[in-house]
Amino acid sequence: MTPPVQPPQPLALYGPDFAADPQSHYRRLREHGPLAPVRIAPGIDALLVTDYQAAVDLLRDTHTFTKDPRAWQATVPDDSPVLPMLGYRPTALFSDGDVHARYRDAINDSLALIEPHVLRAEVARVAQRLIGEFAATGSGDLIAQYARRLPVHVFVTWFGVPPGDSERIVNGIAGMFNSAEDAATAYADLVEVVTDLVADRRARPRRDLTSYLLAHPAKLDNDETVRQITLIMSAGHDPTTNLIGNALLHMLTDARYAGSLHGGAMTAHEAINEVLWQDPPLANFAAHYPRHDTEFHGVRLRAGQLLLVSYAAANTQSVPDLSDPGVRSGASAHLAWSAGPHRCPAKQPALLIAMTAIEQLTSQLCDAELDVPVRGLKWRPGPFHRALVRLPVRFTPVDMTMEADRHDAAEAASDGPSEVSISP
Repeated sequence: MTPPVQPPQPLALYGPDFAADPQSHYRRLREHGPLAPVRIAPGIDALLVTDYQAAVDLLRDTHTFTKDPRAWQATVPDDSPVLPMLGYRPTALFSDGDVHARYRDAINDSLALIEPHVLRAEVARVAQRLIGEFAATGSGDLIAQYARRLPVHVFVTWFGVPPGDSERIVNGIAGMFNSAEDAATAYADLVEVVTDLVADRRARPRRDLTSYLLAHPAKLDNDETVRQITLIMSAGHDPTTNLIGNALLHMLTDARYAGSLHGGAMTAHEAINEVLWQDPPLANFAAHYPRHDTEFHGVRLRAGQLLLVSYAAANTQSVPDLSDPGVRSGASAHLAWSAGPHRCPAKQPALLIAMTAIEQLTSQLCDAELDVPVRGLKWRPGPFHRALVRLPVRFTPVDMTMEADRHDAAEAASDGPSEVSISP
């Protein structure tokens, strides 16, 4: 069998050209078969799976592939900007078999404590407050002032993080995904915040998810607890921020939504579903490594070689006709949540946060319109995410002062949202 022709040089996925137009890169990569060589940072190469069936096969094959990156990591410089995303840590993401099951059970059991109606009410409350901070001005940046701030508040509340540390959490997670020169510093600061939190809860348990993880039958030690929390935060905050932002952009620019957030026939649920198919917030990830030399979909692989799944490329290869209402209602076979044993455990909370955030915004700023040409929007560079830098909009000013004061008074009366309501 003649192997597929490979391009002479890996295609870079970390510069502004890729950020501006990733789909053109995916089209070029598909010309070389189901897997193609890419460069995710200077000197760091990988094979990117762009074929839908190959992606599903990889995600489900725990016999041929491992999630443990340590053999590959030994070949990578210690200061590589991709290590905060791909470097080994004792978490569910980087483990297999019984070890993975132990960590995964602790995460699943913790997330199961979040009652959906409580989460929806909390997101709605925070959304009202955030919208109230800029609604009277008639303009705003829906990323910096809304989509980025809302999920972190939820995580601060769930895990009992001191509110003063929320900005460090946001910056730490964003730095990881950007995979820039300061990625390691950003991740180290995130770990420092969570380490202090875990040490405090070990000594003084409270009614939050940090305390529950420490008390879980899995008997996680402090470092294991820190790593599961940073995994949940990093996997939950930046992608959820991007899902909200990308879905709002979709609603602002797609003709089926009447060019604005008001009067369109499409719903927030449909916008989110289309984004998960066409522009998933976590575009390329799911690192896997062959346990031994092998062949996969006609491509020879070396033991320990880095393979990444392009959810974005695989989805757009097989995306259904989402303009058909019958298809829209049942189109859920996309890979935005991954697949197999490492499928995202926080799918339902993330969807609920994004849906509630969008519904709250559209109900308050119903005539919002994009304040710049679409071609003027900037996307954050990086190989892993699909993330807007800004989403500037204009709208009829709305005075929400009384509503915001009422929420602030209620929060102050309850001594702030320092603990989340969870089911024991």
